Amino acid sequence: MVNVKAGSHVHQLLQLLAVAGEFPASSLHLLGSERVIKILIHKLEQMQDVRFSAEGQVYHTKVLQASGQRKMRTIRLFGGALPLLDELHTRAQSYYLNAFHQHKFSGGFYHIERNHRVGEAIAMAMMAELEFRPYILPQLQNRVKNPIPFSKSSFYIARDFKENSYDEMDKTTFTRIIGVIFYPGGCHAVYNTRNAMMKWSGAGEFKVAALLADLVRRNAGLCEVDSALLFGNDPAVALQTVLESDRNRTSSTGIHSIYRRVHFVPLSTDGIKLLQILTLPNWHERMLDAFFEPEQRPKGFSSFEYDARINGVYVFSHLDADLARLIRFREGLHLEAETKNQFEVLCYTWQREFLKSYLGDRVKLKFYRTEVIQNAVQ
Repeated sequence: MVNVKAGSHVHQLLQLLAVAGEFPASSLHLLGSERVIKILIHKLEQMQDVRFSAEGQVYHTKVLQASGQRKMRTIRLFGGALPLLDELHTRAQSYYLNAFHQHKFSGGFYHIERNHRVGEAIAMAMMAELEFRPYILPQLQNRVKNPIPFSKSSFYIARDFKENSYDEMDKTTFTRIIGVIFYPGGCHAVYNTRNAMMKWSGAGEFKVAALLADLVRRNAGLCEVDSALLFGNDPAVALQTVLESDRNRTSSTGIHSIYRRVHFVPLSTDGIKLLQILTLPNWHERMLDAFFEPEQRPKGFSSFEYDARINGVYVFSHLDADLARLIRFREGLHLEAETKNQFEVLCYTWQREFLKSYLGDRVKLKFYRTEVIQNAVQ
């Protein structure tokens, strides 16, 4: 007998697959202890009784099925388990069936890869306690202006707001965007590089950014979407995605021309904590206020990016993991190559090897654990 309790691993897996459709076995670490989750999935692949409460209906079914090998191994709901989705929400099963062609999945590499990118982003949102369930989220409007008071950070999957924007559907179908996160006072476009450099769609992404700008104006009262989150396993790969997007496209369609800020968020527990930081109200100023006094902050024009000057040392914070700013900071270092100025970068422990390689020996790195920053900005 499997008893499904709110907040349990089984409940989380059902919530996740009801929206994602399938999830990569290689990313189970995002859901907690990988060993524990693997044991649970093996158990849920067996026929057994499942119930949600002591007095509730008992379902006799497998819950999950896994298929594929190695990186392409994928986890899906078992067909006979779909009635379990009604226990999550009255609209959960109908959403799932509409989104995934009545429980029919393609076995093609690119379809699975795309679903895995989306699934990882949904898992990150779920574990960061963002609302991600489309059947609960307010529907985004593309015809009238009807601002939604986003008191809770919310993740909208791209397929849902694309389908809601019929006029732009043909222009945005093949873009790489995964979704958009609304948080109190702001929003982020969401992409997922996973393990490889993401092929930037250029003009398509420019068009989807325009679509997003219209959506956020109508639904959140914001003027623009000026930041993007890049989920992935390697910051160096994400950085290469940013650089290649500019190298292979016109200057107006590169990623950090479309989005002024591009934050790398690792697919890990550190990334989940960083995602929680990046969706706090006024998170950027809260982060800077936690480390710098007003008189230490730059005033007026500067020839390079920095956040404070302390005892003659120029301090740059990479605690926001903004790759676009990091690129500008490194370019500024080259301009300052002949000076004797000292530079310090605040960063996370998980960024150590990447920043040592990218910035070289001229910059002193000061490391923090992600949870320390989390506590500092609360």
